[in-house]
Amino acid sequence: MIFLSHNYNDKPIVEPVAIKLSEVFGMDKVFYDSWSMQPGEGIIDKMNEGLEACEYFFFFVSKNSLSSNMVKLEWQNALYKATQNKVKLIPVKLDDCMMPAILIQTLYIDIFGKGLDYGLRQMIDVINNKNTFNSTHQTYENVRGYVKEIVPNIEMELEIRAETYVEPMSKYIILVENTETEVEINVTSKELLNPTGKRYMENIDVTDDFKCNGFYYYVSRATLPNYPIRFSIKSLGNTSLKFVGVFRSVGENTVRLIPINKL
Repeated sequence: MIFLSHNYNDKPIVEPVAIKLSEVFGMDKVFYDSWSMQPGEGIIDKMNEGLEACEYFFFFVSKNSLSSNMVKLEWQNALYKATQNKVKLIPVKLDDCMMPAILIQTLYIDIFGKGLDYGLRQMIDVINNKNTFNSTHQTYENVRGYVKEIVPNIEMELEIRAETYVEPMSKYIILVENTETEVEINVTSKELLNPTGKRYMENIDVTDDFKCNGFYYYVSRATLPNYPIRFSIKSLGNTSLKFVGVFRSVGENTVRLIPINKL
């Protein structure tokens, strides 16, 4: 049994991991509260059943989970069993929290520092007792955009945030239906750009049947949680601002649209 110990507030990142593990090993082999416990069942009893059958205990370490008494009860129980070689306890770090002192000497999987795909590969490798696994796709998007309309169809603010872990490469294309002379975009978080850090691009393929223009930015630092990259976007003259979205670079000649939320 694979036991996933986590706090409810971390489900946006834990759930994609749980689903992927269930696809690889079977849902009945993964103890994840969303499907392992049903209404009317005793929470403590079901937790005890999961812990008793557990061979691999993944403790998702975060500020949320470290402040949860229920999660504390789970991982300390697993730690005791680990000292008796009855279970393998593997911490999985989700944010910039301080690792519990008793686990400092324990090797952990670092999703916060190295990304979800890397961490998921390691988790599957640990379970399979091997060191290679090719992940096919990422189901969790760590980087997201947040827009605030200042003047409708004229001016807006854009924040690009890393939600959970560090993104070392900060290369973005702000997509608009406007031309270069119809819109002005500035970095307002006082970040330094490298000499070639801004470039206008035309006729970008967003989907198979839709093209638009874009402004490419290469910001000279990582995109960090709680330290967003901010832009001011405004139309010039009487032209309406037609913001489409944001591409981020995920590899050489590879980009991906990020989710956009309104503030």
